[in-house]
Amino acid sequence: MSDLVHVSPKIAYQYLQDNPGNSILVDIRSSMEYLFVGHPTGSIHIAWIDEPDWDINPDFCEEVKQALARRCGKSKDPLNDGAVVLCCRSGKRTLDAGAKLLESGFRQVLHIDEGFEGDRDDNYHRSTLGGWRFHGLPWEQC
Repeated sequence: MSDLVHVSPKIAYQYLQDNPGNSILVDIRSSMEYLFVGHPTGSIHIAWIDEPDWDINPDFCEEVKQALARRCGKSKDPLNDGAVVLCCRSGKRTLDAGAKLLESGFRQVLHIDEGFEGDRDDNYHRSTLGGWRFHGLPWEQC
């Protein structure tokens, strides 16, 4: 089994730019976080846990595999040839989700160590110390 690769938001963004035909950015936050807080432009939303029960998505690995297969095309094996970059709020949930993907056969899994919003500062605000938004990378919201 491969190891989960920890990358900064800027490294993740560059990786995705350099590997457009065989990599996907999966935002694993809840639906409400993804829609209303915002998300990286071009990301795919597949929740790791979501409302109303906050249970782990039992279909998470299969949903990611299907999304990666669509990106890679029929000539490639998504588990071996594709790469998944995971994003959550602060880089904590992606550790568990990434471990589950690796356990289920994925070979290349990266996690954005600062997440989308980063850790909270002394005033309990996010996006001031780190994260995708903090670094000025492309994002959008509804």
